[in-house]
Order: sequence, then structure tokens, then C-alpha cells
Amino acid sequence: MKELLKAFKACNYLAVGMISLKDNPLLREPLRREHLKKRLLGHWGASPNISFVYLFTSYMLRKYPLNALLLVGPGHGAPGYIAPLYLEGTLSKFYPEFSQDKEGMKRLFKAFSFPGGLGSHCTPELPGSIQEGGELGYSLSHAFGAVFDNPDLVAVAIVGDGEAETGPLATAWHSNKFLNPKRDGLVLPVLSLNGYKINNPTLLARIPKEELISLLKGYGYEPLWVEGEEPEEVSGQMKTAMESAFERLMDLRGKEKRPVLPAIVLKTPKGWTAPKEFRGKYIEGYWRSHQVPLSDVHENPDSLKLLEEWLQSYKPEELFDQEGRPLINLSELFPEEGRRLGDTPFANGGLLRKPLDLPKMEDHSVERFTLHNNTLPLGYYLREVLRRNPHNFRVFGPDETASNRLHPTFESGKVWMLERLPVDEDEGYLSPTGKVMEMLSEHTVEGWLEGYLLTGRYGILSTYEGFAPIITSMVNQFGKWLDISQDVPWRAPISSLNLLLTSVVWRQDHNGFTHQDPGFINSIVDKWPNVVRLYFPCDANTLLITAELCLKSTNRVNIIVVDKQAHPQYLDYQSAYSHAIKGIGIFDFASTHTDKEPDLVLASCGDIPTKEAIGASLLLREFFPDLAIRFVNVVNLFRLTPDSEHPDGLPDRDFDAYFTTDKPIIFNFHGYPWLIHRLTYRRKNHKNLHVRGYRENRKIGIDATQLQPFLKGRGGITTPLQLAILNQTDRFSIAIDAIQRTPALQSVGGRYIDLLKDMQIKALRHAYEEGVDAPEFSDENFLVPKLRKLLS
Repeated sequence: MKELLKAFKACNYLAVGMISLKDNPLLREPLRREHLKKRLLGHWGASPNISFVYLFTSYMLRKYPLNALLLVGPGHGAPGYIAPLYLEGTLSKFYPEFSQDKEGMKRLFKAFSFPGGLGSHCTPELPGSIQEGGELGYSLSHAFGAVFDNPDLVAVAIVGDGEAETGPLATAWHSNKFLNPKRDGLVLPVLSLNGYKINNPTLLARIPKEELISLLKGYGYEPLWVEGEEPEEVSGQMKTAMESAFERLMDLRGKEKRPVLPAIVLKTPKGWTAPKEFRGKYIEGYWRSHQVPLSDVHENPDSLKLLEEWLQSYKPEELFDQEGRPLINLSELFPEEGRRLGDTPFANGGLLRKPLDLPKMEDHSVERFTLHNNTLPLGYYLREVLRRNPHNFRVFGPDETASNRLHPTFESGKVWMLERLPVDEDEGYLSPTGKVMEMLSEHTVEGWLEGYLLTGRYGILSTYEGFAPIITSMVNQFGKWLDISQDVPWRAPISSLNLLLTSVVWRQDHNGFTHQDPGFINSIVDKWPNVVRLYFPCDANTLLITAELCLKSTNRVNIIVVDKQAHPQYLDYQSAYSHAIKGIGIFDFASTHTDKEPDLVLASCGDIPTKEAIGASLLLREFFPDLAIRFVNVVNLFRLTPDSEHPDGLPDRDFDAYFTTDKPIIFNFHGYPWLIHRLTYRRKNHKNLHVRGYRENRKIGIDATQLQPFLKGRGGITTPLQLAILNQTDRFSIAIDAIQRTPALQSVGGRYIDLLKDMQIKALRHAYEEGVDAPEFSDENFLVPKLRKLLS
């Protein structure tokens, strides 16, 4: 314990030094202003507890035959993590410039929170870390995701008491109901209860101790309480608590039952070991210690003196020799190399990643020009992926797997460690050994998947498109992690984050406008070209191939947007394979006079917009047999961007080959129409590009008072075709637009425009009076027969 207390002092000294100093690292001469960084950045308040937990976890690894991963939830706690990482020797291993001597310490102090140096969070550049601490709430869900299918791993999750107030963290406590110790590792939450956030008390620190213990017990944990202000006293309690926790974890291993996990509550002052006050203002134990407690040291001699006294209070001469080498028996504190928290391979999951055993896609393909659910074949494909990869692949979703037509995956069971009732045998599929992870919290399942991927496995998450914005910030943070990781040479690539957005905006006719939101794609489209991909498969076969491409990829955020309902199928397997690989292509079956220069380009992106655009092409074919139509379908949205802007972008010459340089283009898009304009504004023919898509402000081109009840969609409830008409993405609106924008048709098209408006009115009236779309415009009566006729 003596060496551990010395190491704790050393960590605190290093943390204060990182925040404050650029020179005089060992304080062998009086502290002067020129020794200080010109700009003091960093966060002190959470750092002592992070170092404390790091040291005690390392200490336990010397006694127990387990691998451990440390997740740092408090957002700005990097000094408290870097300090023991440096003492452990791992930081010097990955970054030799930060050697364990005077010059290495000096370089470390200067590098922290400095341009080109180390960040103030646990960024990807830090070995041993699997999450960026800049956004709070994910430490616990990441921890559970990391231990699923990792039976020898213990994830120690430091949960900040400020972080504990977030929605994602609050739901993540329930992850213990999905943990099976027979095949999974275990999680040890450590609630860092230091009492304050940036400028306010924390809720959990102000409720009675008994209430907090009851809360944790109610979540299904067994709390172990550690409290105090003197490091020696707290260390004794912490040693007892950690040994008790690890003994319980060892006892739980291998038992197929719901675990009651230990959870340590570590209650210490905010900014522990800092000066208690200065000029009558509280520091230690108060919110002022959150960031830089003495921020005026450049101007205030008294502050400079107090900073020197603070640093000297750790007695650096007893911690480091004249050359800056630690005067601590580190072999008593840290496990052997390979099991240290900083160099565990579980924090560099790409090293553990093994190739998936994937089934043949064509075995699940569907017939061309038939009606079929787009996502159901993917469900059967994923069922086979689960069968072949029982230890490194899972399916995630917020209670929507069946709704999204991926229910064939239930053959492997839905993970459930709670009570099962007799009625659950009636297609409940609940199983302690299941592989489908469902919980009605998008945050938690997303966190599970991220933790699972970061530790070397594979997965896919499906959710309703309208609720994907709930996890926008999580996906953005993960994308940032992947982006930076690609610049860290020792980080091996990990499996991509694959998100399937279904139950899409165009099929929320029964839920109404509350479920209509394609905004998630807008939030991701401008991010990191080397990371983000957006796919819009037009049918089931294209979806299958796209999904496999995504499962094989690394270091990406793959977003697949496709509807789950029955739709016409356009491409056979081989054609779909080529189309998905190219990401863009011409549909000859929906084009006319393909040997001629087109009069018009119809384009689409998204399965339902594609269907309506094909419907428009079929109408135009009937009305104007001599009209030359080129139909272009886009699967990979980034094919529209110039290759100078995105790796998947098309060169200008290829874009022009598809879309011409002077012909009208009518583009039917899944999302907000201006997104297409943003991606193509530099293209030569952009002036002739006319985009239709989802619009919150709906107005169609019919001005008739008697039709207003049909146009408003009162209550948000519509039929599919009615919803398309309201957004002017329907086949009739597209055909009208084509006539009006094609010079050769403008003088002869009036009659047909009037006919198309009649069709619109008929469709709207039938929807309003019958509650369903008119049979004559249905897929089985309109689109599929016409397509089959073309095939014959």
C-alpha cells in the first residue's frame, strides 16, 4: 500500500504539472512564471479519482487472473489517465519521446493540451482507451458492449456523477440484465462521487446515502461504499472494496444466471488533494476545482506561490530521482506487459479481429419484377451470419428487429437474463444464450455495439429512420474516433459501425408526421469523407450486397437506408451485385431509346423514390413513345460528389456521362431535396438539376378549394401514395415536371399534364374516402405488370 500511495501522489503531481508547466518539471528550483504554459488548459477536478481507480485496478490485476479494460466516463479526465499510463511505462512504449526521465517528463508537461500534443480527453491517441471522453454518458454501455462474448475480460467503468445525470448513462445501468457470465465477461462500475459538475452540485451526491444505495440495488447491483478525504484512509477502504469486488466477479464467472454485479461508490472531494481554499474561496471539494483551479498564476504572485506549494505538497523529491526516474517500485503496482491497462489488446480491438465466415448472398436473393419485402431477405442472411459466427457477431436494435423484418435472426434467440413466463414460449424467443440484443433505448444499444466493435467484433444495428436522430451525437463521436484512429499508426482497423435505417419516412403513413424525419442523413453527410458512407439500396438484392460490403469494411460508419415493406424488385442478383459495387448505374428497363442521346434524365436515390420515378418513366413511355429517357439510380450517395471531395465521388467526366451536360434532370430523392444540390453544386449541369424529396412544408400543384381536405393529411395519417403526392415525389408530379422541363414536350404536353392531374385527384380522393390507395395505382396492379410486360 505504501508504494500505491506514493504512486497516487506521483499521478497527482504529474496531472497538475501537465495542466500548468512547460519547464522545471521536477521543481528543483523555485517556480517562476517562465516555467508556466502561456495558456493553462485541462481539467483537474476528476483527475485524482481516475488515477486512483487506475492504480487500484492495476493492483488487482497482479492478484487475479483476469484481463481488464478501463473506461473513463468523466469527460475531461485525461490528466488523471495519462499520469498512471506514464508511470506504468506504456505511454513511453508508444511514444518514446515521453520517456521516464526529466526530459521526457518535461516534454509530457508541454504536450498536454497543446497544439500537436495530447488532448484533454481520453482520445484515440492514448493507448488503453476505447472511448473519447468529450461527450458524457457512454462509459457503461461501452463497458458492457466490450465484455459481451469476452469471458475473460473485466471492464472497469468509471462513471462520473455528472455523467450519471445523462439519459444514456441512466438507461445503461440496465445492461446487467443482458449479461451472461457463462459466455460474457463482467463489468465493475465505479461511481466517482465527487459532488460537483462545472458549476453545480451533482444530484447523486446530494441525495442521502441510503437512497443512493437503494437506487443501485434497484438497478441490480451490490454497492460497496468508499468514502473519505485522507488518501491513506481511502486507500485502505478501496483495497477492501476492490478485493471484495474482484472476488465476487471471480465467483460469478462461468455461471449462467443473471449476475448481481458489485458497484463501487467512491466518494471523495472534487479536486481531491488540491488546496482547500484561496483568498476565502473554496477549491478542493467545490466546483472551482473542476478545470484550472488557479487560473491567474501569470498575473498574481500569490496564486503562483500557492501553485508551487500545491506541487511541493506531493514531495516530488521523494517520487522521482534527480534524473526524473520514478522512485517507486512499479513492479508491485502494475501487472506484466500485455495485461497492463495501457497495452491490453482489448483496447486495440483490431488486433483481435478475425474475419467473418459469411454465407452466399445469392442463396437469399429474390426474383426480379416481383413484390417482396426489402429487408426480409437480409434477415435470413443475418440469421446465417449468426449461425456461422457465434462468438463475434451480434444484431442490435431498440425492440424493432421484428418490426424491421429481421425476425429470422430470432432463431439464435433474444438475449434475456430476467424471469421468463410461460407465455414467452409463444414466439418470445427469449434466451440467456441469444445473439439478438434488444432494449428500448437507442443510446444503450448503440453504446453496446460501439463497445463490441472497439474490442474486435462485428455487428449491425437496425432502427426506425425517424428515431435515428436520437443517436446522432453518439454516431458523430464514434466517427471522430475512427477518423483520428486512422492517423494513429499502432491502432489496428476495427469493424465498421453498420446502421440500418428502416421504417422510413415514406412509410410512416400509419404513424403520421411524428415518425417522418430523414434528418439523420443530413447530420452525417458532411463528416469525415474517409469514414462515412450513405447507401440507399433500391431493392432487396441490392440491400443484401450492400450489407455484405459494409460487414467486410473497416473503420467506417455505414448508413443503409431502405424500407421494410413489400416493394417491386428490379434487379436480379448479378445485376444488383454490379450496381451495388458501382454505387450508381443506368436502369435500361426504365429507360427508352437507349441508343440515342436522352431528351431527359430521370434519377432516383432511395427505394420508394425509385419506385415513383420508375412509375413516372412508365407513364411517359406510354404518352410519348418517341421520348428518349435515361434512368439513373444512385445507391452510394457520395457518388454524386466530385472525387476531389470524397473517395467515392465521381470524376466530372463520369458524372457528365451519366447526367449529360445540358439535358433536364429530375431527381427523386429519399431525404430533403436541398441535400442533393449541396452535393452536386459544382457539377456542370447543376443548373438543369431539379430535385424532389421530403418537405416539411407541403404544397402540391393543384389549387382547388374542394380538394383541401385531401391535401392536408389531418392528424398526420396518410396513405403511401397520398404522402408522396403531398411531397410531390409521386409518379404523377414527376411526369408533369418532366413534360414541363423537356423542350420537345412543352408544346404538346398540356393534355397529358391535365390527365396526370386527374390521376392525382383520383388517388387523393380515394385515399380520403377509403383509407387506402386506389387499387389501380397499387404496385401489384400498376408497376409490376408494366415491368413484367417490358421483360417479356
